[in-house]
Amino acid sequence: MHRFDGHRALITGAGSGIGQATVHRFLAEGARVVAADIDADGLRSTADRAAEDGTAGRLETRVLDIADEAAVRSGVAAAVAGLGGLDVLVNAAGILRSAHTHETGLDLFNKIISINLTGTFLVTREALPALLEGRSPVVVNFSSTSAAFAHPYMAAYAASKGGIQAMTHAIASEYSKQGLRAVCVAPGSIASGMTRGRVPGLPEDADMTLFAKLTPALGEGFAAPETVAGVIAMLASQDGAFITGTEIRIDGGTHM
Repeated sequence: MHRFDGHRALITGAGSGIGQATVHRFLAEGARVVAADIDADGLRSTADRAAEDGTAGRLETRVLDIADEAAVRSGVAAAVAGLGGLDVLVNAAGILRSAHTHETGLDLFNKIISINLTGTFLVTREALPALLEGRSPVVVNFSSTSAAFAHPYMAAYAASKGGIQAMTHAIASEYSKQGLRAVCVAPGSIASGMTRGRVPGLPEDADMTLFAKLTPALGEGFAAPETVAGVIAMLASQDGAFITGTEIRIDGGTHM
């Protein structure tokens, strides 16, 4: 299945987890991809896998800090120039941090917001002119189940993801008459670098019974990143052509 033959995609957070899995899914389906991440080592592993798969000729990697406005402006411009335009933007970059809310310093709160929410805004803003000239243009943003359901010790993270969800609805409406779609995926219970091991900052005295309801109903545990990558590929392709201004929850029934 080559739903993305001739399509050009920019994917952030491409050095690990769901972003990396999405790069390989798009490459497998024929897309040309610029994979961006702040982690140079992670991008090398993405490129190595593409070389093994025989898709490296359609991949360019780019180190990018999405919280740096100047870096985003130049990085997105270079990606668009290299691809000769842009059809799909996947904003997968983000961080997960946790703490007691009453102990969350403003520096930590602002860091989470600046990367997750402001970073998504910056990349989208810079990509929009090219997307509006693209082929069936789509923006896929990353919300989270934490935007709508209680995830303890993650108030700042939840706020950032709720903001992304609201912003995506606004973008979908604003540009709908110009043919651009904007959608969110809201993953939960997905195994990735972000969720592997103890969440950074999780208090030592955290009440782990609060996490009991965050167990997926399907399967025997967290799902692989490829589970989300497949949904993103559907949303960004013509199979998702009538989907915009909404979010798709992918959590194995954790929040039924």
